[in-house]
Amino acid sequence: MSPPAAARPGSAAPRIGRRAVLAGSLGAAAAGLGGCAGLTRRVSTTSRGSQDRLTFQTYGTDVEAAIYLELAARFEREHRGVTVEVTTVPFREAATSIDAGLVSGTAPDVFRVDYPTMGVYASTGQLLALDGAVDELAADVSPAFMEAVSQGGSVYGVPQHVDTSALLVRPDVLRDAGITSIPDRIEDAWTWEEFGEVAAALRDAAPAGNAAFAVNWQAFGAFRWLNFLFQAGGHVYDTGLESSTLETPEAVRALDFTRSFFTERLVPQTTSTKAATYPDALFTSGTLAMVYAGNFLLPSFAETIGDRFTYAATYLPRGARRASELGGNALVATRTATNPELAAEFLAFLGAPAQMRDFCAASVLLPTRESLRDQDLDFAVSPDLMPVYTDQITTIEQRDVADVTTPTFAEVNLSLANELEACFLEGRGTEETLRSLGEQVDAAATLNRRDLAS
Repeated sequence: MSPPAAARPGSAAPRIGRRAVLAGSLGAAAAGLGGCAGLTRRVSTTSRGSQDRLTFQTYGTDVEAAIYLELAARFEREHRGVTVEVTTVPFREAATSIDAGLVSGTAPDVFRVDYPTMGVYASTGQLLALDGAVDELAADVSPAFMEAVSQGGSVYGVPQHVDTSALLVRPDVLRDAGITSIPDRIEDAWTWEEFGEVAAALRDAAPAGNAAFAVNWQAFGAFRWLNFLFQAGGHVYDTGLESSTLETPEAVRALDFTRSFFTERLVPQTTSTKAATYPDALFTSGTLAMVYAGNFLLPSFAETIGDRFTYAATYLPRGARRASELGGNALVATRTATNPELAAEFLAFLGAPAQMRDFCAASVLLPTRESLRDQDLDFAVSPDLMPVYTDQITTIEQRDVADVTTPTFAEVNLSLANELEACFLEGRGTEETLRSLGEQVDAAATLNRRDLAS
């Protein structure tokens, strides 16, 4: 029940993945689940709630788990007689557990989900529509972030927080390479050309075994390559999400630029999209001068680096425009929740200003409410760096969000990882790579049209 492998280059046949399993879950449940029954018993860690008990599955850091328990207790105090049972699972097990629970009818009432996965659940009819329950929230959240939890004119989740990437740098290493200042306003972010010059200077000054920088596009993060595509003025899909727009001058510029990271040896060769080496570990070990890093890493950086060296944050380089990825998580309720009104009320409660503020401040995450972004939140770690991330998320546009929240984005993300790896490390040309990616995106778009129309 894991996502399928990406289609081979040139293949026009869409692959059957989680959409097919989830879309047929009601029929499968009635038929006894077949081969998924054992998996459900093995990994499902929650159960459906009752009229006065909600079940809530989440994942995340220990700090996030603790604040969710506190918020659940706060809801219970305000709703006497109601119990919220919170279960925390490892991130790698979360989707498998939810998928199995949806098929078996044992899914939790409420669960946490990343934005790129929202599309598959909403498009297969698994989520509770929250229309009317979150009107106040929607009025305080940018259209781009509401787009991430909406489909077909309905809202299916609460965009609890966002995270994104910025560029963390070591001022001491930059000074040694002759770079004496970094941009401190988003309007002054380095251009791609300026960034390339900085990286080349750092490469030339680096001792053996060190590198200028690395990008955080490993594991499930291949979609972060889209930052460069968006910065170049390109997109994955046309405006109707019906076909690929990857064979364009903008996409060529983005791929040529990122390919140069490897051909010019600006990044370690072990940090491509399918690498097992994570840039955050290289940065904390002291072997990188700069790193693309999400704000969710700041607590671990503070603990791991300590006072060994200082680091600062600056903005992602800009091409034709400024851009950054939509990271973060939403909170959703299953369509079959035993008490849908209570589940919707709990979601609205978690998205209210006080709860969102407390959660984001403790977890070092960014609130989606405009009113909270205008405040100085008391972030538990690295409050001096968080304004850069707060500014960076203002570059996320509604069409960027649409590209990464389609029902088939899991397949596209895997295709990105495979094809970019071949381009960066195996000598595949830019045009051939984009043609192959475009064919796979077109195949996925066929299923997007089918799902969005259903």
